[in-house]
Amino acid sequence: MPGMLLGDIVPNFEADSTFGRLKLHDFLGDCWGVLFSHPRDFTPVCTTELGRAAQLSPEFSRRNVKLIALSVDSLEDHHGWSKDILAYNNAESGSEFPFPIIADAGRHLVETLGMLDPEEKDQTGMPLSARCVFVIGPDKKLKLSILYPATTGRNFDEILRVVDSLQLTAHNRVATPVDWRPGDSVMVPPSIPEQEAVALFPAGVYTKDLPSGKKYLRYTAQPNPHQE
Repeated sequence: MPGMLLGDIVPNFEADSTFGRLKLHDFLGDCWGVLFSHPRDFTPVCTTELGRAAQLSPEFSRRNVKLIALSVDSLEDHHGWSKDILAYNNAESGSEFPFPIIADAGRHLVETLGMLDPEEKDQTGMPLSARCVFVIGPDKKLKLSILYPATTGRNFDEILRVVDSLQLTAHNRVATPVDWRPGDSVMVPPSIPEQEAVALFPAGVYTKDLPSGKKYLRYTAQPNPHQE
């Protein structure tokens, strides 16, 4: 099955969605994007996932990120299911679902993007879309991909955290350590020589002493995040 590799340009596909006909690059414009697939509409885990994504939609928007969902269901099913998701979220009556859901009943997109799960099949034996996440940069390149099985729901707070890291490191020569959160210290990559690091990070660089004597654990204060 063909798929996407980090750094690849995500195809500028056209598809029908709950927001109308959508052309990916035009829809994203200069924004970041999170394109994520789910196995099936009107199913429990998928409902909780898109419910959480809808709740976090303002946080993604604040980071200049557009969300797009996708599955092999029909447009009619997407519209009907959206109402269930809003009810699950206890949204006010008349609320609009905040991001588009792409209909790919012919499985053309999920096949092209490598989003099919060969282990999960519908009643006719056709494979369903997996729980795949693509984070797309403003340059339309794939910055991150995550793949979950149908039995495991995704953590959209983690996807938001990852976006924070990607946006920070896209504009600053730093790396984010395990469990990093915005405002935490960041790491100075080993590729930056010591003298250059001193000049690059006026807030100072702290180096942790290690038994090996190697000075690779270097920390500095988080730089001001770049406004996308």
